[in-house]
Amino acid sequence: MDKGWSELNKLMQSQIKKNDTYIDGIGTLLLLRRQLMDTIISFKNDLSREDLDAIPFINADGYHSKTIVYSLWHIFRIEDIVAHTLINCDEQVFFSGNYKERIGSPIITTGNELVKDDIAAFSRQLDINELYEYISEVKESTETILRKMPYEMLKHRISAERKEILQNMDVVSSDEKAAWLIDYWCGKDIRGLIQMPFSRHWIMHIEACLRIRRKIHRSRSVLAAQ
Repeated sequence: MDKGWSELNKLMQSQIKKNDTYIDGIGTLLLLRRQLMDTIISFKNDLSREDLDAIPFINADGYHSKTIVYSLWHIFRIEDIVAHTLINCDEQVFFSGNYKERIGSPIITTGNELVKDDIAAFSRQLDINELYEYISEVKESTETILRKMPYEMLKHRISAERKEILQNMDVVSSDEKAAWLIDYWCGKDIRGLIQMPFSRHWIMHIEACLRIRRKIHRSRSVLAAQ
């Protein structure tokens, strides 16, 4: 893990444990997310559409076995679902903003059920500009929720009623590679959700995207040298 991101993440986790440092912890989290977002924006600015859809580690195990486009979709669908359906109990940005049609996605899920060539084919279907609009809107909406969230809410857990609502929305695939997510999220308190989908989850997938980008650049350099 990037040392700077890791240190901010650890500091944030420590700060949100205590009421008197909680506000500082939210500030640290927002700083971390700004830095990570700069990297997300750099993918769009520095890479071609072909690069964004590339899957150079298709047979590998790990987050780097995806495409950058898929990874961004996955990060922000999860955040949207957790922030709005589970925590804020309101409508997901994906639906309120009509993003399925705008992005051109064949699915409304997190994408966990997709593998290998399915991921590559899925990625090529998405409108990159609209995907980035979605990313920006989800990020801002989550951070509005976080800024208003009182410390006392961190110990709250997801109610059985809210879990059932999520199950009925079909935004998490029933495929075994995805279905576990609902129990995973609903087994955490709000602080646990802040520490994963809103922070560490970003880091893990963005670092995988950086690995993909390095591989693409190396391959391009080898070809240029031939």
